[in-house]
Amino acid sequence: MEMKDLDPFSDYNDSHSENDNESCCDGPICDQETSMYFDSIFIPVLYSLALVVGLVGNGLVLVVLWKKRLSMNVSEIFILHLSIANILLLLTLPFWAVHAAYDWIFGTVLCKMTGALFKINFYCGIFMLCCISVDRYLSIVHAVQMYSRRKPIVTHCCCLMVWLFCLLLSIPDWIFLKDYKDFRRQEKTECATFYPSDSWHLATRLLYMLGFILPALIMMFCYSCILLRLRRGSQCKQKKGAIRVIVALVVAFFIHWTPYNITLIVDTIQSIEVIDPSNQTSCGTLTSLDVALTATTTLGYLHCCVHPVIFYVGLMSRKSFLWSESVDNSHTSGF
Repeated sequence: MEMKDLDPFSDYNDSHSENDNESCCDGPICDQETSMYFDSIFIPVLYSLALVVGLVGNGLVLVVLWKKRLSMNVSEIFILHLSIANILLLLTLPFWAVHAAYDWIFGTVLCKMTGALFKINFYCGIFMLCCISVDRYLSIVHAVQMYSRRKPIVTHCCCLMVWLFCLLLSIPDWIFLKDYKDFRRQEKTECATFYPSDSWHLATRLLYMLGFILPALIMMFCYSCILLRLRRGSQCKQKKGAIRVIVALVVAFFIHWTPYNITLIVDTIQSIEVIDPSNQTSCGTLTSLDVALTATTTLGYLHCCVHPVIFYVGLMSRKSFLWSESVDNSHTSGF
């Protein structure tokens, strides 16, 4: 049996009919009252906080960028789309807060729309960060301009391609998300994915994990090279400030999303019983895993609140090396 977390990444692998719920699972039938109580308190409070702080932070970034919309550089265009992705992601939180505190009362259509929107903007946020990393890496380390500041439409088209790619990645959610009553959770109406087989379930989990791991590796490589490049030159306050901004970006990214992905890996192993199919995981372990998924998912959402602050500092510091548009072997524009 797979424990469920109250977010759009939760799955219910149903290889039987919905009316045969009690026979669909090979594991123990656990009372989820403890995890449900935790969710009903923890999720509404934290999601409400994330919604308010995140909207304010990303809203300020949008206001600043709107005021200088005719002179935005490449990094700022990516930040614009990143902030839009953050806001759209944050707007899904009220639905999941109501879901946790009460029930899924919004029907199948909104279940599909909200869940898919969550997935689209989760991927979009990561890939936009990755695009910013590659752009800064090429500009700072190799003095190569991937995009022309004089042709911002090219950068916007690149962002549009990212959005379309993320839309493709969300197709399984459009197909398999639905609302249903879960007998394991006191007949509570849930919004979750019903996959036709274990293979679908495993494939979508692996797709999500790759969507995190690959951009994370690219970011690590890019920012490591940037830091090495910065350290080779003459030291100055602006350069040290740039290093702090870069380190803050990388650290914030991994602090917020690594715990969830580790928990998701453990949950995936447990759900497909890879280690030992003959062993039945105890209900206490399943409950702990369910609570861990809820806590780490919320931590991931809070990334939408933290990185606008980091980007805002870099954006406002026009002398910061991070946002300069070119670099040569000894000097950097923006210093």
